[in-house]
Amino acid sequence: MKLNRWVSSGLLALAATSAMADKIKLEFWTNSLHPKFDGYFKALEQTYEAQNPNVDLVWVDIDWDNFEPKLAAALAAGNAPAVVNLDVPQTFRFAQQRMILPLDEQMGADRSHYVRGALDDVTFKGKLYGFPWYNNANVLALNADLLKKAGLDANKPPRTLDEQLAFAKQIRAKTGQPGLLPQLGKMSGVFQGEGLALVKDGKAVFNSPQHVALVRKLADAYRSGALAKDSLFSEDNFQDSIKLYNAGKLGMMEAAPSALSRTRDDAKQVYASTVVQPAPLGGGRIAKGGYLFTFAIPVTTDKAKLPEAVKFAKFITNDVNQLAFSKATGGTYPSTVGALADPFFTQLPKNPGALDVARATAARVAPNVRTLELVGVPNVTTLSKKLQTAIEAAVTGQKDPKLALDEAAEFWNERLKATP
Repeated sequence: MKLNRWVSSGLLALAATSAMADKIKLEFWTNSLHPKFDGYFKALEQTYEAQNPNVDLVWVDIDWDNFEPKLAAALAAGNAPAVVNLDVPQTFRFAQQRMILPLDEQMGADRSHYVRGALDDVTFKGKLYGFPWYNNANVLALNADLLKKAGLDANKPPRTLDEQLAFAKQIRAKTGQPGLLPQLGKMSGVFQGEGLALVKDGKAVFNSPQHVALVRKLADAYRSGALAKDSLFSEDNFQDSIKLYNAGKLGMMEAAPSALSRTRDDAKQVYASTVVQPAPLGGGRIAKGGYLFTFAIPVTTDKAKLPEAVKFAKFITNDVNQLAFSKATGGTYPSTVGALADPFFTQLPKNPGALDVARATAARVAPNVRTLELVGVPNVTTLSKKLQTAIEAAVTGQKDPKLALDEAAEFWNERLKATP
């Protein structure tokens, strides 16, 4: 009897070991999501493995600073994960280096599930390189009390950048407070948002009459005091924008809806006065504020695992799981048509606050939102810094806008020409 039990136990153990050996081990990496979203990924793994008992999912999360170097090293060594979470600039860089796969064939008919703007974000030279995941979108928060003092109606908001600058000037003239704090430290994004290209046929084109005219308008607004000076030329002035708005010292705040949670908690009077409107669309009818993350497939992924890797990438980015992740974050937006249409985004409570309205407003424009980051050029940091310096000199009146942009374009072209 003891021998039979031992034999039976041994056979069961061997069967279990064999079953594990037969499973497809699928490792996927994410970027800076542990430990906050451990529960989400644990549930995701359990669901997928229950539906696909032949798969053993392995989730690895790596912090932001180490993510790209570790992935590059893993790719070079041939032991990268089967599925990897990238932002748009990373997706472009790895696509350019041919380290991730084009996915048009694998995407197939499922392309229709994702919104157009997100697909455009990860399409380079006509090829798709990612399954779009979570994103963001801006809204325009207006201090109705401050606007009323300026003779403006928050329910008749600016619809273009020109109108926004006109609002900002009037707010300054009538109340003494600046109207707007744009992110001029990322002027490449401002140009793109207005439908103005930075590079064409391998040459910098941001010194065209249209670009110069836009910079002159910003310089005029700056001279009038319409633009807040706090970190105006920084790459990230998000915190200063919230701080000024919450103090009642900024007429309009263009930001992600999550910014209004701070207003609600820290500046109840301003929050009560806040009217939320869609952020003005740029000249290219682009909704701003996007920063898309996606899932890509490394070229090193075992061909035998590729179908399962694609299947999992589609699973984690489907309507159900994108909606669940947005709920878990409380501030991001899905990039699928179905998830954006969910009542979580579309239905307001009986007495909605500004944050509720902002969530629904951003969801409506999310299909057209774009990640307005500088990609497609070498030495991005160096070129961005040169453009930023030129814009600051032009807007503050230290240099004529045409001259400043001409000099920056010449600098860019020397480096673009030197790139093989």
